[in-house]
Amino acid sequence: MVLNADIEFLGELQPKAEELLENHINKTKEWHPHALVPWSRGEDFEPDYEWSPEEFDLPDEVRSALFVNLLTEDNLPYYFRDIERMFGRDGAWGEWVRRWTAEEGRHAVVIRDYLTITRAIDPVALEQGRMIQMSGGEVPEPETAVDGMVYVTLQELATRISHRNTGAMIDDPAGYDIMRRVAMDENHHFLFYRDITKAALDLAPSEVVKAIEKQIVNFEMPGTGIPEYEAHAKKIAQAGIYNLEVHQEQIIEPIVVNFWGLESIEGLDAEAEQARERAMAFIVKSRRVAERMKQRREAKLAREAAQEGAATSAA
Repeated sequence: MVLNADIEFLGELQPKAEELLENHINKTKEWHPHALVPWSRGEDFEPDYEWSPEEFDLPDEVRSALFVNLLTEDNLPYYFRDIERMFGRDGAWGEWVRRWTAEEGRHAVVIRDYLTITRAIDPVALEQGRMIQMSGGEVPEPETAVDGMVYVTLQELATRISHRNTGAMIDDPAGYDIMRRVAMDENHHFLFYRDITKAALDLAPSEVVKAIEKQIVNFEMPGTGIPEYEAHAKKIAQAGIYNLEVHQEQIIEPIVVNFWGLESIEGLDAEAEQARERAMAFIVKSRRVAERMKQRREAKLAREAAQEGAATSAA
């Protein structure tokens, strides 16, 4: 149930939600999962079948990314429950929630079909992971509609980046095209939430700034219920698919600092001013940490390149 305190606010934002929904429908293009899957590469799974990594040449970190990405998409029923709780089921908000859910539903279908056909990931481990993930139903649960707007903006952009970077590391045109298509959907969803949050800032800047501070400080990707999530996340970060550096440079800086203009928002109450100060301090600290991580990563790559060059020369 939508919180009583949010009903009036969502009503004020309803015209903007209607505008953004219409714009979304006009700009998105219909696509079909079955048309992207390379079905001719499939074969039956024998009763005694045991998967081996040699069946599909793929770096281990990319397998981790695909595993996490797919199980995250599988958790759609719980995301729908929470999105509807925050935004309601009536009017443009309800129509958006249902449209978003319908579009998101294609993602797990097309990724799973691709992974099954190509045998890129152990299908038994994938199904066991799905059962564990969905039996737990663990998802972020923003407290209010404003918290939700801020969180899903960051999350949708993060998901788009993760899908796109994963696809770029798959040396297979079909896999690349699938992840690119899914990432395009996520980008359209991100734009809706980014712009509705911008409109919310005009109506209630203090409340939104407090939500921004809360969400950027406590941000987590929606995958914490996935088996061995920490180990997979570490591999994904080391590969540069999604890590603090990416989060800072491609999400926090362009959206929170630049698009929403956190530093220049006017009309804040005392509590919101304090929240902004804390948020900016957190962002400055994250910049420094991200820069150190970038320097260490570049130094490591340079060392590895030098070692590889020396080994080649010796041979």
